[in-house]
Amino acid sequence: MKATRLTKQLNIQTPIIQAGMPWVSNAELAATVSNSGGLGMITANAGLPEDGDEIENYQAQLRKIKALTPRPYGVCLFMDHPLLDVLVSITTEQAVPIVVTAGEGASDHTGHLKDVGITVFHMVGSVHQARSAEARGADGVIAAGLEAAGPGSAAHLSLVTLVPQVVDAVEIPVIAAGGISDGRGLAASIGLGASAAYIGTRFVATHECIAHPNFKDAIINAVDTSTAIANVDSRPLRLLRNRAFDHLCGPENGADPGSSVSDEQTRACLLDGATEDGLVQCGAGAGVINEVLSAAEVIKTLVHDADVAMSRIR
Repeated sequence: MKATRLTKQLNIQTPIIQAGMPWVSNAELAATVSNSGGLGMITANAGLPEDGDEIENYQAQLRKIKALTPRPYGVCLFMDHPLLDVLVSITTEQAVPIVVTAGEGASDHTGHLKDVGITVFHMVGSVHQARSAEARGADGVIAAGLEAAGPGSAAHLSLVTLVPQVVDAVEIPVIAAGGISDGRGLAASIGLGASAAYIGTRFVATHECIAHPNFKDAIINAVDTSTAIANVDSRPLRLLRNRAFDHLCGPENGADPGSSVSDEQTRACLLDGATEDGLVQCGAGAGVINEVLSAAEVIKTLVHDADVAMSRIR
């Protein structure tokens, strides 16, 4: 693939960013992605043991990734985290090169992160949010369509409608996110004007990802209707359809169960294999993921298949 504005800015070889996913974006996965030409991301609670200390876990993940790769890497910080101020302090002290901020209030931290030389990308779900992030100094935005795993925007815009509108609205680089699981999705993202793709679920189904094999099996066995959006604690979430989903959300998509499954249950679901017992964030593109590969193989295949897809329209 040709270099993009963002690959040049970040000094990476391919326009592929492995998403920072709660519980499962571990240093070994992120380092392999970075060493393979993409940008790997970690999260503070990746692989966190039951009753473990998340701050110590985050510091350990940072030590690991620094030891495993000399290439650029990043972390994803969630703005609703109760220990956010501590995580931000560690992030600046450890000179993390790139941060993705997700959730309301992210702009409050942009200036502080940038003051110490950190590149900041903010997750957005609308043109208004993208313009706001740009005005507050973000170096780029991740435009997440409704196909993306996890929390979504109330705007409910798909990737193919959101990305070009954001590209037209801001001057900073735009990264596409939401259901991108193969080279065709990567090619489509670049064709829509994005400078890179932010890919999560595809990288869960890799050998390096710390997620339990049961979760990986659920992904590779998924079909087009295996995920759905439900309102959990009054916010839209794209989730894997499992026993917990059916119990809490009922047969109607969009039903509000009134309360979510605990973090402990979600952790057990993703890390211990109790895949039916928690609300599991999963992208709508899971249906095109058919096997567990190494992260390096995923990047190689994504790039090859994107080039093939692009050649069809030249």
